[in-house]
Amino acid sequence: MGRVRGGVAAVPAHAVAAAALQRGDGGADRDDGVRPALRGSAAVILGLIPVELAVFVFAGLFSPGPNVVLLTASGARFGFRATVPHVLGVAAGVGVTAGLTGLGLGALLLAYPALTLALRLVAAGWILWLAWKLFRATRTSRAEAGDRPFTFIEAVAFQWVNPKVWAVALAASAFVATRGPAEAGAALAIAFSCINLGVCLFWSSAGHLLGRLLSDERLWRAFMTGMAALMAASAALIFA
Repeated sequence: MGRVRGGVAAVPAHAVAAAALQRGDGGADRDDGVRPALRGSAAVILGLIPVELAVFVFAGLFSPGPNVVLLTASGARFGFRATVPHVLGVAAGVGVTAGLTGLGLGALLLAYPALTLALRLVAAGWILWLAWKLFRATRTSRAEAGDRPFTFIEAVAFQWVNPKVWAVALAASAFVATRGPAEAGAALAIAFSCINLGVCLFWSSAGHLLGRLLSDERLWRAFMTGMAALMAASAALIFA
């Protein structure tokens, strides 16, 4: 029994602790179990992705290419919010493509030149069609344009024929060549998807800002003509 001090019973310390646990005040103790688990998960993910792989993927995906051109143009034409499905689709599609490359699909493409040629032809045709759509937008005023941004599914599908994504993924697979197919695929999928999400957010935001700045119709048409030319050039580079 606890002694009475000043009319109040002194409760033993162990009883206070037991009552706190019953009330759910032991959150700190529970957090001590959750936080190490979260730190452990982060360590596993970071352990999958070497620093040199992350740097290479960022440099490869940040530089101009079909995705960069399309996201910048979409941000300028439709705004950042309307471009978000496009952004998420690119990040997901790039991750899937890179992951499959790590699982061995990249080696399959290299082993069958006819399959690679077919992929290049489809890619060139699709990219040239997209370049034409961008150029066609210069022939009408911004207010009269009736086009729409990419959907999530369209953005995912485009990554399957995006030659730049395949090229970067094949080159990046060298950084995980000593790992098993499952681990290599997971490392490439996580690296490409997470890093490219940041890249896509940057370029779509930059396009949104440019769209607000290019209030003059002549500047707007010059900008869209430049985007169309870059898109067409990326198609030509497929066979370079």
